[in-house]
Amino acid sequence: MTNSRVAAVDVGNDSIKAIFGKLDSELNIPNVIARDVEDRPVIGIEELDSKNPLEGIHIRVHSPALKENNTIYRVGHLATKSDNATELDPGSSKSEEDQTLVMLFTALALDAVQSGGSTGFKKSGNVIDANYTLGTGLPLREVKEGKDAGYRSKLLGSVHQVEFLVTPKYQGQKVNIKFEEIKVYPEGFAAYINLVMDNNLNIINKDLIDKRILIQDIGGLSTDIAVIKNRNVDDDKAQGFNLGVSEALESIREEIRSKHGVELDSRTDVVEIITKKNDRNHIMVKGSRTSVHDITDRILLDLAKKQYRLLRNVWQKNSQTEICYFVGGGSIVLKDYLKTLNNNLDGYNIDFFEDEKESIWMMANAYYKLISDFSRRTNKDKADQDKKPVKAN
Repeated sequence: MTNSRVAAVDVGNDSIKAIFGKLDSELNIPNVIARDVEDRPVIGIEELDSKNPLEGIHIRVHSPALKENNTIYRVGHLATKSDNATELDPGSSKSEEDQTLVMLFTALALDAVQSGGSTGFKKSGNVIDANYTLGTGLPLREVKEGKDAGYRSKLLGSVHQVEFLVTPKYQGQKVNIKFEEIKVYPEGFAAYINLVMDNNLNIINKDLIDKRILIQDIGGLSTDIAVIKNRNVDDDKAQGFNLGVSEALESIREEIRSKHGVELDSRTDVVEIITKKNDRNHIMVKGSRTSVHDITDRILLDLAKKQYRLLRNVWQKNSQTEICYFVGGGSIVLKDYLKTLNNNLDGYNIDFFEDEKESIWMMANAYYKLISDFSRRTNKDKADQDKKPVKAN
């Protein structure tokens, strides 16, 4: 039987979060890529392998699933330093973007090379043949449009190769990625699973299990509002919207550049300024600590009002809702503004996750629970089949 490793991957707009194996490895990489050349210049090339691989991801990606095949990229932190860095644009479909696949393949290839022999993957010379059982997700809007089936089909049945070029520790290594199985979950449903179940899908939140709840997942490019009743997502009432935090973060970044002459590398830098524990909403300008409160408050309050309007509209159509949970990276950015609006306006029963890591990793954790359970059941079924006696002719 093929040795397949469990992978749960959330390709978020801000970053990709991935969990592997039996919770033995996780990765968090900024969702930024930049086209590059094969021999990128490196100062102190002899010291390359002493550096952190995640700070210098430089790869060639070959896959029939890509529109632009056999292309060289800087990925993550390294890409943020490039003039031609790209992040996912508002209005784009995650399932149709090469960038989503490049980030997915990068995370899997990094896991394969980092895990060494512990995965049981076959290695011949500098080539690793990696096989994964993947759990991932798409925005509710894309799943409702049926894009999950196309996304899954272009990944299954093909070999996708990542070659590490000028990358610390892994230079010259190649990973051939194949998928044993792929499950694509709607993001709102995944959030519900993570709220009420543990890693073995045992119920851990009995207070919530029979309540009518909303889950408003605010991402970078989109917002999903899942409507939960009778322990299921109501597919007809659940809604997806093309409204995320990316555009607001980009506006903040642009205003800081034009007003203060400070160039921030990526939206991740903007998020850090907004959410850091000390000196929140401050930047350094020519060595002086400078407030950007006026910029962030105006732009984020405007976005929070739009998000609150979505909540109000969905709640009105689901009047017996008992509570709404705000989840996702965007909810952390907008939390204070949404709380203030709610206190001053309708006073809905809303809640947030005070543990920021839990909120950011919610989707990856949910995919892990679901795909691990699927893998366990599949392996049990195969084992039961093998135990059945062979009938004589």
